[in-house]
Amino acid sequence: MRSRNPVFSRRGFSRDNGYAGFNAAPQAGGPAVGTQANPYAQQAGNPYAQNPYAQQGVGAPPQAPVTPGAMTMDDVVARTATTLGTVVVTAVLSWLLLPVDEANLGKSYGIAVGAGLVAMVLALVQSFKRRPSPALILSYAALEGVFLGVISAAVSTYIANGVVAQAVLGTMAVFAGVLVAYKAGWIRVNRRFYGFVMAAALGFVLLMAVNLLFTVFGGGDGLGFRSGALGIVFGVIGIILGACFLALDFKQVEDGITYGAPREEAWLAAFGLTLTLVWIYMEFLRLLAILNSND
Repeated sequence: MRSRNPVFSRRGFSRDNGYAGFNAAPQAGGPAVGTQANPYAQQAGNPYAQNPYAQQGVGAPPQAPVTPGAMTMDDVVARTATTLGTVVVTAVLSWLLLPVDEANLGKSYGIAVGAGLVAMVLALVQSFKRRPSPALILSYAALEGVFLGVISAAVSTYIANGVVAQAVLGTMAVFAGVLVAYKAGWIRVNRRFYGFVMAAALGFVLLMAVNLLFTVFGGGDGLGFRSGALGIVFGVIGIILGACFLALDFKQVEDGITYGAPREEAWLAAFGLTLTLVWIYMEFLRLLAILNSND
């Protein structure tokens, strides 16, 4: 099993459409990061003056865009439901059609790993594209579902029956909890929060990559980051990081709607949310597998 979110560097909407999120960069000879087309720009008297989608007028608060074709919350919900629905459907189909008994485990696992690798490549391609591609995003979702279905079936069959339902419930609980905390203002997403999350995520991924290399070339559990007590600790850290990325996703969606990002960007929001939820689910599944294998 593995965890990955290949769009660590792509947490905002496209600059070509007049809106930029955390990934905005300063231009040569231009203003510093956070002052041009950025929802975090803070200027004396009018913090939104530099954003082309902001309402004009000194001190005027941001309001929902009235421009036809702008992204709405309904667009985000619909695209996210479509993307996640594709993951769920293909996961269920792969669970049913790719058996994980002793006779077929090798074949099914090979198909799952292949699907997961292609899904990762598609996710990376989308993360570097200037505009979201619905076909690319849905293809990623379908292949990721194949990977999740086989892995989930194997864990349920050989480690503990019922852990998949627990992982799903845990993922839903984290999503709901972060959403409530974000809407209540208990989580403040700013550049300091973003920098901390990105640094922690980079360190986490590097450690997991080193552990994987030791596992492949040294055998056993590598450095032990994914088994035993250390595995439990890193599983919890992985879930917390996923929760932090959910907060970043919610902020991106909120700012995209506020500043009138184009409707097509709802696919990018759905893509980011799906990646994060898959990350959280995989960390829950891994953590539960470790806990049950230690019983």
